[in-house]
Amino acid sequence: MTERNHAILKDGELQTGKIEETIERINPAKKDEILADFEQFRSYLSKRVKMAEAIGLNEEQLAVAAQKVAQYLAEHEEPRNAEENLLQQLWKVGEEQERHALAHLLVKLAQSKQADTH
Repeated sequence: MTERNHAILKDGELQTGKIEETIERINPAKKDEILADFEQFRSYLSKRVKMAEAIGLNEEQLAVAAQKVAQYLAEHEEPRNAEENLLQQLWKVGEEQERHALAHLLVKLAQSKQADTH
């Protein structure tokens, strides 16, 4: 797959307009596997955050990407467990600034998963 198919380029540039397209390319069975269990989702998110950090994305860029992913999930995916349901409900009632803060918290949650595995 070429670089133009990714939301994050090798030089660390985040292309937020490609995030939804990137998510839609995930195999439906793989997407179900990721979203079926909250710890699986957290682990997947943790791996993606670690990769983005390695490329050079900063905290704000990570939060912007997380916000785009959360928006996509809220619009296109049904929650598959209680944790996802809570996140979706918080997302739906939140205003833009609150959603951005929640995205920062999701990044921190993913980063804490990395710390748990070390």
